[in-house]
Amino acid sequence: MGRVVRHVFVAGCVLLWLIPLYLLVVNALTPVAEYAGRPEWTVQGFDLVANLETAWDVAGIGDSFQASLLYAVVCGLAGVLVAAMAAFAVVVLPIPRPAFWFWLIYSGTLFPLQMFLAPLFGMYADADLYDTRLGLMLIYSAWAVPFAFFLIRNQMTTMPPELTEAALIDGASFRRIFWRIHVPLMKAGLGAAFIFQFTAVWNDLLLGITLSRSPDVQPVMAALTTLNNAYSSTGPPVILAGALIVSVPTLLLFLVFRGLFLRGVTASAR
Repeated sequence: MGRVVRHVFVAGCVLLWLIPLYLLVVNALTPVAEYAGRPEWTVQGFDLVANLETAWDVAGIGDSFQASLLYAVVCGLAGVLVAAMAAFAVVVLPIPRPAFWFWLIYSGTLFPLQMFLAPLFGMYADADLYDTRLGLMLIYSAWAVPFAFFLIRNQMTTMPPELTEAALIDGASFRRIFWRIHVPLMKAGLGAAFIFQFTAVWNDLLLGITLSRSPDVQPVMAALTTLNNAYSSTGPPVILAGALIVSVPTLLLFLVFRGLFLRGVTASAR
């Protein structure tokens, strides 16, 4: 009986999650001229290509999509790399007061982002970084470091210190130990940290609308908000088509890393 109840509960949760997705797809398919002003539960037509073209070209979401892809990939990788180096320094290197440096770096996740917006906007305006891709890349890279540092540091503490000691006895430098020993052993943790940071940067709206305004600089979530305001007269089909475009990269990232994980598990089992 308990198993039946558990299965019914899980099936209900899946259904609740799929209902909004179903409405998103069905209404994105609806031609703009045939949209009745309320959510449709049945397919009223198939005009997805036209809605996607309107969202991508006419509304200009394509430029923001490319910019956001650049931010998510480059800043996610940069943040994970810096976080891995910082974790290596705190855990492995003989630095004084490692706990102090841990809390100093991790404190970047403890304060709400809104408290930094006013000084950050003023600093960006004075430094001519406002509404530039470089400015957004700098803040996204810095924003990605604290949480990635927390994840990677926790995994690095589980690694036996005898590995480092043996490498030092053999004459390896700390740089070589980091790149040849710790980085290969932390592939899973580095991949997980990158997924988190890619998703966080891709879904960002607050920094995007605060520090940029041009379509080719704004991240895609800010462009989607602009699409909602500027093309509200066309009805939700175009906006929902834009939402479908926005959801593709994170879905592909999940499927790719899931496939790599399953391949690694299969290889280990063999």
